[in-house]
Amino acid sequence: MAYQSTLPFDIAAARIDALALLRTLPAREGHWDELRDAAGALREPWRQFFELLGERGIARLDEGVAAVARQVRDNDITYNVYADNGKPRAWSLDLLPLIIDEDEWALIERGVAQRARLMEAIVADVYGPQTLLHRGLLPGALVFGHPGYLRAVKGFMPPFGRFLQIVAVDLARAESGAWTVIAHRTEVPSGLGYALENRLIVASLFADPFRAMRVSRLAATYSQLIATIAQAARATMRDNEDSRSDASDDAPHIALLSPGPFSETYFEHIFLARYLGVTLVEGKDLTVRHDKLYLKTLAGLSRVHAVLRRLDDAFCDPVELRADSTIGVPGLLQVMRAGNVMVSNVPGAGFTESPALNAFLPGIAQALLGESLELPTVPTWWCGEEAARREVFERLDSALIAPTWPGAQSDEAPGIDAGVQDLAAWRERIERAPDVFTVQENLPFSTTPRFHDGALGSRPCVLRAYAIANIDGSWSVLPGGFTRLAADKRATVSMQFGGSSVDTWVMSSQPGGSVSLRPTPMKPGELRKHRIVSSRAAENLFWAGRYGERAENNVRLCRLLLGMLDGSDAEELFPTLAELASQCGLIPKADTLARSTPQAFERVLVAGLPESSRATSIGGNLADQVRASGEIRDRLSTDHWRTILASRNDFRDALARLVCNDHGDEHTVRIGRDYDRLMLAGALEQLATQLTAISGAQGDRMTRDEAWRLLFIGRHIERVSTMSTILRVVAERGTLASPAGFDLLLQLFDSTLTYRSLYPGRLEVPALIDLIVVDQTNPRGLYGVYSRLRTKLDEIAAAAGGARRAQAIRFADLLVHADTLPDLATLCETRKDGRHDALIALCDKLVASVSAASNEVSARYFSHANTLAAQVSS
Repeated sequence: MAYQSTLPFDIAAARIDALALLRTLPAREGHWDELRDAAGALREPWRQFFELLGERGIARLDEGVAAVARQVRDNDITYNVYADNGKPRAWSLDLLPLIIDEDEWALIERGVAQRARLMEAIVADVYGPQTLLHRGLLPGALVFGHPGYLRAVKGFMPPFGRFLQIVAVDLARAESGAWTVIAHRTEVPSGLGYALENRLIVASLFADPFRAMRVSRLAATYSQLIATIAQAARATMRDNEDSRSDASDDAPHIALLSPGPFSETYFEHIFLARYLGVTLVEGKDLTVRHDKLYLKTLAGLSRVHAVLRRLDDAFCDPVELRADSTIGVPGLLQVMRAGNVMVSNVPGAGFTESPALNAFLPGIAQALLGESLELPTVPTWWCGEEAARREVFERLDSALIAPTWPGAQSDEAPGIDAGVQDLAAWRERIERAPDVFTVQENLPFSTTPRFHDGALGSRPCVLRAYAIANIDGSWSVLPGGFTRLAADKRATVSMQFGGSSVDTWVMSSQPGGSVSLRPTPMKPGELRKHRIVSSRAAENLFWAGRYGERAENNVRLCRLLLGMLDGSDAEELFPTLAELASQCGLIPKADTLARSTPQAFERVLVAGLPESSRATSIGGNLADQVRASGEIRDRLSTDHWRTILASRNDFRDALARLVCNDHGDEHTVRIGRDYDRLMLAGALEQLATQLTAISGAQGDRMTRDEAWRLLFIGRHIERVSTMSTILRVVAERGTLASPAGFDLLLQLFDSTLTYRSLYPGRLEVPALIDLIVVDQTNPRGLYGVYSRLRTKLDEIAAAAGGARRAQAIRFADLLVHADTLPDLATLCETRKDGRHDALIALCDKLVASVSAASNEVSARYFSHANTLAAQVSS
């Protein structure tokens, strides 16, 4: 039935008037309406929700939509779509939740837990006695023909006999109102991270209704997941541990294995790793030695006991599965078979995701569980059975046609996303290769309300519910889930095709409790002083520091350059300014136009600010800082991460407002004869403040462990290199002693106030060199920065066990020793033409020295190719 023009509620008149202001759009015919009953009245959960929201809350729903978008942007919640060439999309989250009452959820909970038991029993049987195949309850073609069946797993018995720890079940409400199962996810069920992030955002916006309706909390289920994995992982710790794997700790080392940043759900991999307190790794971070799995860390190799997998089965092990996989771990299956690692879910369960399996589940449930299915399954026919194929053509004119196995789409089978198909048009192809095709009856999904553009409309929805294995062998169901909405004018649900998501509220009669993620009370022996730093995390920490420092230095330089171009000394300083911009990457080194006139220089300088112009631009450095920091988000506070994001996003937006090119590309600035100089100055000033805040957070709010030292080292290598480069250019150009050059150096070394307080009204080159080079109390003094860098490099070498490595090269052998650095008198010496040869030579020596140190840090800590075998065998 269609929506009425106003909303008839049995609540206070004032609230009725407020709700009547909402425009309502017609409901879809033939779909169960989550908002209203057949008489047009609000269903009870929604009546309570709007009543608790009140007149003021209803009137401010538009503000809520904006707040959701703002939080998605501030938290950098993304979803990568391969069709977008690797460019992440902002996560799509609607304001209003899907609300399910307690009695209705009880049925869903029983049905989902039963489906999880059934999936576990099917996987265990197929890789064990195979009674289903022998009895003909499951066609062999659906198992052995499916790429998700892994022969390498046959006969394998996982810890405690549990193949699955997470099972996801996709549910849709039919036109009758019955919740119906449409798919099972057993390989690498996604959405747990997005479900939690959706909850954190939406619940904060509707705090009063959330509390008053006693919405069930989610934390306990996530805690249960970690407890179950940890228990199974302890079974792999039965033998003598390597001395470098922290064997003295009772807690096993759990890693979350991700395909990496180009995975469509990479955001939730980062989010889950941080929330669950496990190490986020990629395949290249892990290595196998002597049938054990190790993580490459800053200190060498660290044993991994459990892997929470987010990598598809086929890519897990290039030795035994897909040989072309570059994101897996060679030898992982052998470690698994040896009983030395627990992998969740066990690779090989993917065959149960075939839509054709739905047709056989009622009989399988009776055979394995002795039970009838609690929840109905969408009517399904596998065309590989002649009787089923005949029934389909006799019974249906149109239906959804899905590939029986993944990879059989397009010409063979269009896939569910293609929508309802005319079966007559497909009959010839189905008869030619019947096994490839599975037919499902079209199920019109229920519609849930959504608020958009000031109107209350609706979209078809699918609920993904999650069952989590318990330690005792039972299953718990997450009291909520991951609900997705169809895109506009689409009947099927897909995030890749423009769908959205909503939070899922399950009402409860019980008050919500506070649940800790710690599964058991901590023992004194489990206390740890430092977190493990993987080699990849170490590399990203190092480069996050370098990119942040580079951006900060270049913003300072850019502001000075733009300010000096209109000054009285512009003509005298112009060659120096152009060379500084070139050496620091603000303009291309080979650009002769930029060096021709101050006006041309300004145009090239400003046009090169966005990230799309070149890698060395300020925008490029900000994007690289976000990219490196994004991979270590679990080590950054929320405010720290948001400031890093805001620095990139705000500067990007400011440049888009500054001027756009002829094609309206918001990320490319094309400067013509004029641009808004005041706006650019404001954007650079704001960016400078944000970068200072980032530097402050790193210096004041991060634990002083190896991770922080690496970030510190990255910053100081960049600082020494940049300061030396700037000082060399000014000295070589002969402008060191000029008033303009003098002032330029003081500002670039952030030492103007200090110098003027020490030497008011005087411009003395020895005093300048002493302050910005020799004085170690100056935080921007070159010798002081260099000395602190040497200290931190020695500390990181000691913490990483460098002294134990026979072939280790001490950083002191690569860096110029402090005692050999020239003193002030030497640095002040000049030739007859005024050139400071000793100062220039010092700058060259320091740049070469820190460059060598950077290469050694990379070779020693970010790549263990030459040391892995030696460490394991030693």
